[in-house]
Amino acid sequence: MKKSLFLGSVAAVTLSAGVGMADTLADVKARGELICGVNTGLVGFAAPDANGNWAGFDIAVCKAVAASVLGDPSKVKYVPTTGQTRFTALSSGEVDLLARNSTWTFSRDTDLKLDFVAVNYYDGQGFMVPKDLGVTSAKELDGATICIQTGTTTELNLADYFKANNMSYQPVNIDSNAEGEQQYMAGACDAYTTDASGLAATRAAFANPENHVILPEIISKEPLGPAVRQGDDLWADIVRWSFYALVAAEEYGVTSKNIDELVKSSQNPEVQRLLGVTDDLGAMIGLDKEWAKRAIQASGNYGEIFAANIGEQTPIGLARGLNAQWTQGGLMYAPPFR
Repeated sequence: MKKSLFLGSVAAVTLSAGVGMADTLADVKARGELICGVNTGLVGFAAPDANGNWAGFDIAVCKAVAASVLGDPSKVKYVPTTGQTRFTALSSGEVDLLARNSTWTFSRDTDLKLDFVAVNYYDGQGFMVPKDLGVTSAKELDGATICIQTGTTTELNLADYFKANNMSYQPVNIDSNAEGEQQYMAGACDAYTTDASGLAATRAAFANPENHVILPEIISKEPLGPAVRQGDDLWADIVRWSFYALVAAEEYGVTSKNIDELVKSSQNPEVQRLLGVTDDLGAMIGLDKEWAKRAIQASGNYGEIFAANIGEQTPIGLARGLNAQWTQGGLMYAPPFR
């Protein structure tokens, strides 16, 4: 009798806990739209065109998840967020996913109760200065005024770097990259500091990018990646593996152009599982067999996305570097699909 009462109480507690648990997948399906928190505007990563159509490296993550879950990469509502509002927007439920070149750190993972599902860009903080300033190293910036986005790891790294090198600086606080660009171009600061990729994207938008220099020093590790709220493991898995599908696709030579042919002809067991030919991996995360195929078709594999938005043939001109596949000397690596 006691045993049955004990089991009944455990069941009641489990049921009660289940009722309170987040179910972002159900919310997104019921809404028929993914709400994605993005940058307020950073060319190459996340920016709207004249018609309000968003495009960029981070936007591709949003599209891949929408394609996986809803079957349509266009079913995304983009919510611009600043360095100060992005995590609140995610924690409060205003957005389902944050894909906004945000750095994975200890405190954000634990204290802010966020889950960074993967790293989609390995970056580091740098400095940009006008060429005519004559500065060739960050070590020459003692006493400089520096534009810095508040509410970011950039702000903390800057303080650490200058303290470690016995230098002083005057911060010029900004809320967004657009404001930083305006202040920097207006001469309100001697230098602008943010992630090196962001500096390249900002410089590419200038009328005369050749008049600005990105200094050689990289002063931090900035693993950037999409984040979700803690407490919804299924949703975290969906976002994580939708991204890893793009990385695995590049490794195995699956592109947006040959994917339909490989569904029919590939003899690679990993590719067959990835594309839903064998093994119903989708059932394990509440999706159908072709979820990963749709994610890849949305904007292409990881390499295609990189090349189209921020690669060496774009105005931003970023080399793959650490973001090359592990087979090519980089850090990009998808766990096995099995």
